[in-house]
Amino acid sequence: MTDYFWRQKRVPQAPFATQTGQMQKIDQLVEDFELLDDWEDRYRYLIELGRDLPPFDEALRTPENKVRGCVSQVWLDTTVDRSAETPVLSFAGDSDAHIVRGLIAILFALYSGRNANEIAETDAQAVFDRIGLIEHLTPQRSNGLASMVERIKRDARAAVSQAPAQ
Repeated sequence: MTDYFWRQKRVPQAPFATQTGQMQKIDQLVEDFELLDDWEDRYRYLIELGRDLPPFDEALRTPENKVRGCVSQVWLDTTVDRSAETPVLSFAGDSDAHIVRGLIAILFALYSGRNANEIAETDAQAVFDRIGLIEHLTPQRSNGLASMVERIKRDARAAVSQAPAQ
């Protein structure tokens, strides 16, 4: 596809931003991927999603924020909002690999801005199956994706366990 297509593409605005309607954002991402006929175009779109991530603060590139189990360098910072009954988590992240940045953007669309219980119940594998990405990822990227999902879910469990008793 041409560069014109990518400029005109209905790229969801900040799919990783915190807001309600998470499944609508995911459904839109799935629809966008379905519009693309071949995997080269889908990978380009994945890279575009990663480019739209907000800049990651260099001060957050710490050993604590580094995701273990990824071949690429991946950092994930979690912010917990405890003002609601159940903690709500938001994420910032980055990677040195363009495709992995795109995977991060999809994970943020899926998880960021959701409460910890919703995060625990959300099956990222099912979403990536809907998009059709799983069978096109290398085993190393699939392992890295699983590590990122586990890290997000671990942070959600920690947020619930550290929540003050109501």
